[in-house]
Amino acid sequence: MTDLNPHATQITDESMVRGLDAQARAIWPQEVPLIRRYALPVKPRILDAGCGTGEGASRLAELFPKGSVLGVDIIDAHLELARSRYASLASRLAFEHQSIYELQAADCSFDLVVCRHVLHSIPYPERVIAELVRVMRPGGYLHLIPEDYGMLHFQRATLDPSDFWHQVPTSFASATGTDLFMGRNTFSILAALKLDEITVDYIVVDTVRVPRETFADIIEAWRDGYAGIIGEKTPITPEEAVGYFNQMIANIRDKNGYAVWMVPVVSARVRFA
Repeated sequence: MTDLNPHATQITDESMVRGLDAQARAIWPQEVPLIRRYALPVKPRILDAGCGTGEGASRLAELFPKGSVLGVDIIDAHLELARSRYASLASRLAFEHQSIYELQAADCSFDLVVCRHVLHSIPYPERVIAELVRVMRPGGYLHLIPEDYGMLHFQRATLDPSDFWHQVPTSFASATGTDLFMGRNTFSILAALKLDEITVDYIVVDTVRVPRETFADIIEAWRDGYAGIIGEKTPITPEEAVGYFNQMIANIRDKNGYAVWMVPVVSARVRFA
């Protein structure tokens, strides 16, 4: 049987906590206008599937002060951290241990279902998307951030990061049964489910729109969490991986340098009955 959580070791590493925080700081300011487009009720019920340490769920609770938000994940340490960090929102924000392959909610339970930075890291993402759709109310919205590792671009120097990003995602995905190019493949899954209003937008995490140190924090967290397993799962050695990541970080921190991560945001609406 395929491992349903092939990134488990990396997800539970402290580097993931740093990475999730940095990603939220980089992405959320551009994400808010996309979420505000949705025609939600005054008191929406919101699900954050694969909520991690609660950065997204807490921001959703703040964005919708009359709504209720449920964050679910299978990493208990992350859930405990989320509960402690966002205790002031506990009346409207809850965190539960649930698998996104088999949610405990009844059909048609939520007005908005969010799944951010998860689908690329798990096998059978189409099963998860179908399960998310199951718990959405007619007229409800699905909001996904399915990462795509063909959408990172850095300037070349001693090393060419393009060589890294062309080789590592393909090898790593093959070894783990995941789709690291999920961003470009999500539309067809939603279309097959006959969802309406399918939209693909892009958040631009680059050295113009995002503070350089925030962007660098993301790449540093990836380096610290993934260089070792890249050495196990791909032809790139851990030492080579660290070298590539360090060059990307230097590119970001160079005041005259430019780097960009295109982050797909894919949304859709469930048809009214």
